[in-house]
Amino acid sequence: MATILVVDDELGIRALLSEILSDEGHTVEVAENAAQARRLRESMRPDLVLLDIWMPDVDGVTLLKEWSASGRLGMPVIMMSGHGTIDTAVEATKFGASAFLEKPITLQKLLRAVEQALVRPTHRLLLPTAETTLAGPAGPDGGPYPLYAAAAAPLLPPVPSGPQASQTFNLDRPLREARDAFEKSYFEFHLAKEGGSMTRVAEKTGLERTHLYRKLKQLGVDLTRNKRGGS
Repeated sequence: MATILVVDDELGIRALLSEILSDEGHTVEVAENAAQARRLRESMRPDLVLLDIWMPDVDGVTLLKEWSASGRLGMPVIMMSGHGTIDTAVEATKFGASAFLEKPITLQKLLRAVEQALVRPTHRLLLPTAETTLAGPAGPDGGPYPLYAAAAAPLLPPVPSGPQASQTFNLDRPLREARDAFEKSYFEFHLAKEGGSMTRVAEKTGLERTHLYRKLKQLGVDLTRNKRGGS
């Protein structure tokens, strides 16, 4: 499970992305402008930032450049825009953006971009202490550049802890009970396999999300156990 910061001046976009990503098991914080984004970036140290380009105070590319120049770009950043151009996307990539999403953002593109950004190695900023020094090229002011740790290892999907693909069922009981037991194990298996993602389980099983929720509650499936990262 990752901690994700969503920065967008549109309330509807913030609410929609927060709902989708929270449902995927992530912890989500939102900011409506660059000032809020700066504060949250320092306080929560997000694993990923979704950053809108066009904002009223400071635009997203300028904020990205600011983080990059000050050594605060220790996380992947996905840029978003409904009016972006190829030049804008190229410029954002030059300053460290990992992806560019054009609005309106489809569910599949959002989830794919987030998943790819989280598994790519990224540098984490370490604050230098009195005991740590960096042997390397000098910065613009003649001093050392901020100290970075080695590239972090890619985040790996959790090992499924739920039922396995092959199971044995007690068939010496009423049909309804046997069927419910099978269906419960079936959905628990897919929830564990997909890291608790209701979106992917719905696609895998061919059910509408609303129908899937009702089915899982009816069968008594624990929806919190298989969330990414555990709880």
